[in-house]
Amino acid sequence: MSKSLRFLWASALLVLCLSSGLAEARPIPVKVVVLTTFEVGADTGDAAGEYQHWVEADPKARVVAVAGIESPVRLSENGVLAVKTGMRARPREAIAALVSGDQFDVSRAYWVVAGIAGIDPAAGSIGSAAWANWVVDADTPYEMDDREIPADWPWGLWALGTDRPGLKGSAKGSSGMAWKLDPGLVNFAYGLTRDLALPDNAQLAAARALYPSEPAAMTPPKVFLGDVLGATRFWHGTRRTAWARDWVKIQTDGAGVMAMSDCEDQGILDVLTIYGAQGKVDPRRVLVLRTASNYTRQPDGADPVLRHFPDGGGKAAFDAAYQVASPVVAALVAGWATYRDTLPGA
Repeated sequence: MSKSLRFLWASALLVLCLSSGLAEARPIPVKVVVLTTFEVGADTGDAAGEYQHWVEADPKARVVAVAGIESPVRLSENGVLAVKTGMRARPREAIAALVSGDQFDVSRAYWVVAGIAGIDPAAGSIGSAAWANWVVDADTPYEMDDREIPADWPWGLWALGTDRPGLKGSAKGSSGMAWKLDPGLVNFAYGLTRDLALPDNAQLAAARALYPSEPAAMTPPKVFLGDVLGATRFWHGTRRTAWARDWVKIQTDGAGVMAMSDCEDQGILDVLTIYGAQGKVDPRRVLVLRTASNYTRQPDGADPVLRHFPDGGGKAAFDAAYQVASPVVAALVAGWATYRDTLPGA
């Protein structure tokens, strides 16, 4: 072979190698991002928390380290990315790492939150699962010790830009405050799962029996539509539950009804909205599923001190989160030819 011919072959091989490397370096398209917040133990092989069900459902998933996320993520061959974000404020960092990094293309991804929460006994019972129409931020109010509030105030929490409780206010520059999720997408998820039979047992029945004043709390677990209040602090009690109901109602102009309380969803919606405005993600493609591990207030007539975590509530909520979210994730993937460009219910 002549020198010139060898040079041409070498050049062609170099171009091929470079092209292959560039192709490998392109961000991997993601169809669905499943967001869980924590795990009770190991990611596999012991009692399952929020994340373990997703990990064990696909043991062949690719394990990927992402700078800015404490735990590796797992990418399935079908384009589902399972993430353990960390709790409270950490999901903001995890989502920012995914969106701003160069490993994954999440511009068309659906985001499915699948985690546990506390449930207002006026809305339902532990073990139940709620798809949210609204997510409301409770991190931003002014706060005064309730022992020092004016005599005519119901509590010492009130909105920025106001001078007393009961007014909407705003939190410009720090939070979007209330997010209405896409109705078509929410109804799609609810329609697929509304008739699922959720596990029930004697432990859950015993916990329900402690709330005879609340008909909803006395019913077996079910899938329903229920809105979310997000606050990074863990709150509890009869008066705080009354405040939470009022806060959700005010911030949604009467459209929302508080069902679930968690620590992360306000941050998730806020950061996705920011990136959505920059065209990095589609904030319409967000589903929030919360499953009830405990009640937001103490049982009827009980001491209000925070020690009311019903036996079996955690396991029921962990199991329900996967049982209810997984068929929706599967349906989004199966219908990707349509759902890539058109939201369900559009």
